[in-house]
Formats: sequence, C-alpha cells, structure tokens
Amino acid sequence: MSPKLKRLSGSEVVDIMNSFGFEVHSQRGSHIKLRKISVNGERQTLTIPIHAELDMGTLRAIVRQAARYIPETELRPHFYAD
Repeated sequence: MSPKLKRLSGSEVVDIMNSFGFEVHSQRGSHIKLRKISVNGERQTLTIPIHAELDMGTLRAIVRQAARYIPETELRPHFYAD
C-alpha cells in the first residue's frame, strides 16, 4: 500500500519548497511561481496554487514535479504521513 499524502495548504507547500532553496519568482492571482537556479545554471520552476487545502491530485502533481529537482527521499517526510 502506498503512503498517504498529508492534507496541505498552498502556503505550507511554498514554505516546504522554500526550505529546499526555492524562492517566490512571481504571482498571478492565486498561483505562485517558485524558482531556483541550479548549480549548472538550469532554471527549476514550480507553480503552486495558494488554496486553503490542495486537492490530492494537485498535491501529487506538485510532488512529482518537485521530484525532478529534489530527491524523493528528501520530499517524502514533508508530503507523506507515516
């Protein structure tokens, strides 16, 4: 059985991603773009909706996108319940 995603708000996800070095790049309406420039100069961008509670599918998609830049083992404690 796969681990269960935590119920998180958009603001909580932004705080988590800030701890991995992402910074707010821009905001349009209720969506914030986070950006981090990697060591080799690659732009790493994530878009997070700032809602009181994110849908599970949206949160799963954010984790999948973030896993392209951050090892999943580091993301897991922030997004999944034990």
